[in-house]
Amino acid sequence: MTTYKALLTATAAIVVTGTTAFAEAHVDRSDWPESFTVGTASQGGTYFAYGSGWANLVAEELGITGGGEVTGGPMQNMALVHTGEAQFGMTTMGPAAESIAGTNPIAPGLEMTGACAIFPMYQTPFSITTLASSGITSISEIPDGARIGFGPAGSTSDTYFPAMMTELGIEYDRRNGGWDDLGSQLQDGLLDVIAFAAGVPVPAVSQLEVQTDINIIEFTEEEQQQILDAFPVSDFDISSGTYQTLEEDANSVAMWNFAIANCDLPESFVYEVVNTVMSDNERMVGIHAAASETLPENWDKNSVMMWHPGAARWFTENAGAEIPADMIYGG
Repeated sequence: MTTYKALLTATAAIVVTGTTAFAEAHVDRSDWPESFTVGTASQGGTYFAYGSGWANLVAEELGITGGGEVTGGPMQNMALVHTGEAQFGMTTMGPAAESIAGTNPIAPGLEMTGACAIFPMYQTPFSITTLASSGITSISEIPDGARIGFGPAGSTSDTYFPAMMTELGIEYDRRNGGWDDLGSQLQDGLLDVIAFAAGVPVPAVSQLEVQTDINIIEFTEEEQQQILDAFPVSDFDISSGTYQTLEEDANSVAMWNFAIANCDLPESFVYEVVNTVMSDNERMVGIHAAASETLPENWDKNSVMMWHPGAARWFTENAGAEIPADMIYGG
């Protein structure tokens, strides 16, 4: 089995040993793993906060050791979950489709069909942040050769945002890094722009606007339509209440995110994981505001990945989902 651990940028020391008695004591747990990890992304991004949060919640509720792990994001998570290096992870629809087709740059030619969908997370908006002192207030004002931070290499942001900027006629100097690091570089004048693809509010942006004046750049209606025509995204408005900086809703585009699991994990285990996350949305929103979209009715936003049998059973029983048998792993 190919090992992808060497591709991890770091390992987050966020592991929780569950102490809460497992309520469903009658469930046969003999084939459950002793522990689990959830592949997230870099610190300072929404994936890390959201993923570590639900990992800790599941660990506590099910009485099993588990936690979040820092990774390179959706592309790497698909690889890690496919091989079983991580039991769970999170990805976006674009990287998932590429990985299944065998065009994931981490392992070209490997069709990553061992990663299954387990629950809808939220939409990832694409947004642009600059310092107010830069004078940049629109995409068209980004100067040629601008130093743009696109997030960790291989992330959803790094995979799609550079191509979007090229589509809009922007010439740039491409930079990569974790969101916290890029935020610091922007503040220190080492970057001109950060192009974020992350659930809102993005922790790094929230931190930036507390420390300095920033501009959050929206797409014009024409730019938005151009991107909608060229990429697998949908229209999205970043609510004015998301950041102190925004005085009105901002035009954007977005891509759906789903939690994933290794397809060979026990059905009963994945069922209980999904039940823990999906049965109490208020608790999830307390972990991260983006979880306001982590709702049972959004099960139908997955048209790319096979469903894990345990997740498919939960959504069929609890959300009235009608998932075709040929979309369920092993079905």
